[in-house]
Amino acid sequence: MLSELFSFATILYDVFMILYVLTIVGTLIVIVSENRNPVKSLAWATVLVLLPMVGIVLYLFFGRSLKNRHMLSRKNWRRLHAADAMHVPHSLSSSGTLQTHLMTSLDQAAYYEGNDIKIFTDGKSKFDSLMADIKAAKEFIHIQYYIVEDDSLGRELGELLIEKVNQGVKVKLIYDHVGSYKFGKSIFKRLRKAGVEASPFFEITFTKIANRLNWRNHRKLVIIDGSVGYIGGMNVADRYVTGDKKSGPWRDTHLRIAGPAVAAMHNAFATDWYYMRRTLLTLPQDSLPQPGATGDAVQIVASGPTDKWNAISFVVLRAITMAKKNLYIQTPYFLPNDALLKALQVAALSGVDVRLMIPRRTDSTLLRLASGSYLKECLLAGIKVYFYDAAMLHSKVIIVDDDFVTTGSSNFDFRSFEHNFECNALIYSTSFNRRMKEIFIDDQHRCTRLILSHWRRRPITTKAMESLARLLAPIL
Repeated sequence: MLSELFSFATILYDVFMILYVLTIVGTLIVIVSENRNPVKSLAWATVLVLLPMVGIVLYLFFGRSLKNRHMLSRKNWRRLHAADAMHVPHSLSSSGTLQTHLMTSLDQAAYYEGNDIKIFTDGKSKFDSLMADIKAAKEFIHIQYYIVEDDSLGRELGELLIEKVNQGVKVKLIYDHVGSYKFGKSIFKRLRKAGVEASPFFEITFTKIANRLNWRNHRKLVIIDGSVGYIGGMNVADRYVTGDKKSGPWRDTHLRIAGPAVAAMHNAFATDWYYMRRTLLTLPQDSLPQPGATGDAVQIVASGPTDKWNAISFVVLRAITMAKKNLYIQTPYFLPNDALLKALQVAALSGVDVRLMIPRRTDSTLLRLASGSYLKECLLAGIKVYFYDAAMLHSKVIIVDDDFVTTGSSNFDFRSFEHNFECNALIYSTSFNRRMKEIFIDDQHRCTRLILSHWRRRPITTKAMESLARLLAPIL
């Protein structure tokens, strides 16, 4: 009897080992066949060989690619973009013209002139303006945030949306399931019960956790009646208005755009809505706002892990390489890939005034440590690094020379460039550039400039922790 049990156990063990080895080999074949960055492929292969069980789990959650998965069919894409205005840029610098052509190639991003843009650098003014525009809505409100907290601001917005539904306005809301998960489901239950169509993006369930956990929708968009749109870095949370336990209100950047570029913001929302609900939202052509006699030229770039190209990463790389005089960057998390880091170093070493502003304190110790590991390389190349001391800096802005700015939801990190669904505005305007540059310089007054000799003297334990955190940068 014992010998039979032993034989059965041996056979079972052999079968298990064969399946185990086949799984490892199969996963390695998939990694190699994807033709990714060799460093990444080698890293995953090493983890699988040395820690096979842990490696398989990590790869299932963080290693797979969604590239070339279509969120829209070609037919639906044409229907959605039928009214796009593919204007030829006028009066742009040669660098600006090349940037617009890049976006047309990558994302078929239409170029819209005659937009009126208002800049917000604090939560109170932004949300006061947003609430006023929502109150004035007549037909529809499309609203999308990574985080919607069930706090005083979230509840105020929720009650206003319910009020608009009762007035006959159609309200659709997309929130990221992971980003808003810890804040509970009560606010969304109340909204749905009242008639708001609220949909979580990539809802996490037990059976779909590995397929959806790593890819988050980080966009912050609001489109009201097709004529007014909001885009930027602020989520719906009290910390943008009243601050948090550590500091005052978070410093962020958000835009209110009135004009034809709102159609492109709507298309970004409509694509996500279709991906989740299989309903295509199109704007009536006669409802599209016309360009003003004056105003700023805008392209909207929406990128995500399903795209063939990492569009925002390409935009940023192009912006860095086209800088001739100055390049100002604000970001809460600075985790550049190798190409972007080298481009920044080349720009600074070539005499471009490169300034990087990051927060002194962040909401993530791990991300702060990982960001810190890159600063010595920046300082050695002559990049001016500033720590924003006043509060948490959550602004995502790149200002190039005299006529180009991009801002939106995208951080300067691996996750935004490769794993998140993001949306940025590209603005081609000397007057807008001047306004943003003035804001950047004003923010510098609340900063401490980092000196290389001082940075080198930080504790060896901190340096070691930064180096370890940097190893995780691609999945943070």
